[in-house]
Amino acid sequence: MHAEPLKPVGALITGVPVGALGLRQASWLRTQLAEHGVVILRDQNADDEALLDFLRSFGRVVFTQGETPVDGHPDLNIISNVGRTRPPRSSFHVDTSYVQEPPAYTALRAVRIPAHGGQTLFSNQYRAHDTLPEHIRRDLARRSITHVATGVSLSDGDEAQATHPALRTHPVSGRTALFLSTPPRCRSVSGLTDRQAGELVGYLFEHSTRDDNVLRHSWLPGDVVVWDNRVVMHRADHQGVVGDRVMHRGMVTDGAAPRQLQKWV
Repeated sequence: MHAEPLKPVGALITGVPVGALGLRQASWLRTQLAEHGVVILRDQNADDEALLDFLRSFGRVVFTQGETPVDGHPDLNIISNVGRTRPPRSSFHVDTSYVQEPPAYTALRAVRIPAHGGQTLFSNQYRAHDTLPEHIRRDLARRSITHVATGVSLSDGDEAQATHPALRTHPVSGRTALFLSTPPRCRSVSGLTDRQAGELVGYLFEHSTRDDNVLRHSWLPGDVVVWDNRVVMHRADHQGVVGDRVMHRGMVTDGAAPRQLQKWV
């Protein structure tokens, strides 16, 4: 098993097949995710069952209500531009941050990749935290952000709002990351007026998504990409895509996190 670090975030992984992992493999890959935020596994001959076995090696598979499930695999959802007259819209965000226990990890399996375009972008939220002015870091240490659901169809009883600390210490790496999502999902900030909260979130979002803090991943056939939602934000670039872009997505909680840290997952 080998990890080749990428800049400003991520690592290219070799020697790990996508499928059911042993304890040593899962522990090593969990450490790489905590350190690098994103891991890219190339040339994987993986189907949906292999992807699910892989995800279950990390914890409990979870599904975002309102998404479109994959036929025959209801724990996975499909992300596709096929049949759309307008390109999908995507802003940097954290998956399902509006629930009390957001998924720790998300994985995408490339089913069909376009002839041109369709990259996925990732921001380094460790670096976003570390490069903030010190007085802002001190202030954020006492703030929390209330995240709300947008762009999904929820049923009565589904979680649609959760409050999380603005700064979070990762249970594996011990490092601190800035935790926010796309501004429309960040409804309020503790101790601030709506105007102050909007200005702060806008500043933090722009700071996090600067070009020098973002990795652009260009998809190849056989790619499986996994990321740690506690370490990165992500978005798809749908502009100028030529051809079909079809991904199957799975998400999982961190089964290795101590019980007292489950709320941070």
